[in-house]
Amino acid sequence: MVAVISLLVEDEPGVMQRVMGEFTRKRINVETIVVGKCEKPEKARIVLSVTDPIKAEAVLEHLRALQEVNEAEIVDESRHESYLLMMNGSGKARMTGSVEEIDSVVEKTKPQKYIKTISAL
Repeated sequence: MVAVISLLVEDEPGVMQRVMGEFTRKRINVETIVVGKCEKPEKARIVLSVTDPIKAEAVLEHLRALQEVNEAEIVDESRHESYLLMMNGSGKARMTGSVEEIDSVVEKTKPQKYIKTISAL
């Protein structure tokens, strides 16, 4: 079983290193990781998947204790996926949410603002 952890963090240098340090200390292997700016200014979203839900629960409290982590939660993997949205032209956007939420954003921006979605988890 896979556990998906979603973090809202400060968008500044060194945050990723401190977050991953908690996984290293707990000897938790991260299967996938997606990081990018999010809907909130000066914040970033980190979405990780790990294969051990028990260890994921254990590391959550340590992640919440980090000063740069504003939110930390385990999300239902069947409800949330992370996508890279390819925009017409030269832009890219990242979004995490349910498949329905992603589809809704793409549908609302037609015609052809987003030309491709790539699942990251």
